[in-house]
Amino acid sequence: MRDVIIACDFPSWEKTKRFMNLFTEEKPFLKIGMELFYAEGPQVVREMKARGHKIFLDLKLHDIPNTVKKGMRSLSNLDIDMCNLHAAGSIEMMRAALEGLTKPDGSRPLLIAVTQLTSIDEERLHSELLIEKSMDETVMHYARNAAVAGLDGVVCSPLEAAKVKQACGSGFLTITPGVRFEDGDVGDQKRVTTPAKARELGSDYIVIGRPITDSADPVAAYRRAVKDFLD
Repeated sequence: MRDVIIACDFPSWEKTKRFMNLFTEEKPFLKIGMELFYAEGPQVVREMKARGHKIFLDLKLHDIPNTVKKGMRSLSNLDIDMCNLHAAGSIEMMRAALEGLTKPDGSRPLLIAVTQLTSIDEERLHSELLIEKSMDETVMHYARNAAVAGLDGVVCSPLEAAKVKQACGSGFLTITPGVRFEDGDVGDQKRVTTPAKARELGSDYIVIGRPITDSADPVAAYRRAVKDFLD
């Protein structure tokens, strides 16, 4: 089940399409975030699916339960493979999201919860968010809430993947951004590791953006990530 997901953080469909055209052999699993989705709308999902790609729609819904339920119902009409929300919205919100996302025939994409963003470190957790518990305690508590709500897994740091598995079971998925090559720039990420280390720590999916999309040879960078993570 493990896979590498490329974060397509582009401002337009044209730039996204140019990037996708580089891949003549592979059909990578792609992530559509807020920037691209807000610029191009649902059609960008349809275009990418028509080209044969799996899609992780990364919109991180977070609102009152009824609003999130209705939002997920709209997203269920798109042929996405994975989507997410913020675990901080409560168990009730996550259950409502699951209900809205599930089609009448019982099918649905994977639904995962964001525990804490990888740009948040321990200091910010305490000083800005006023969360007194440690990062580990907070992430594990949010992960358990997601499991109770019936979600498939969580977005977390690779450094937390093994602990999430211990807390929620081996079948509970860990989708981990904050992955960089050993010789790469960490950018604005705080809790990072390499693809190989993420594999060792128990990540099911790794999400990589700029180390691939900004590379001089994106296809080679993608293949390196796949080799490091899957081999």
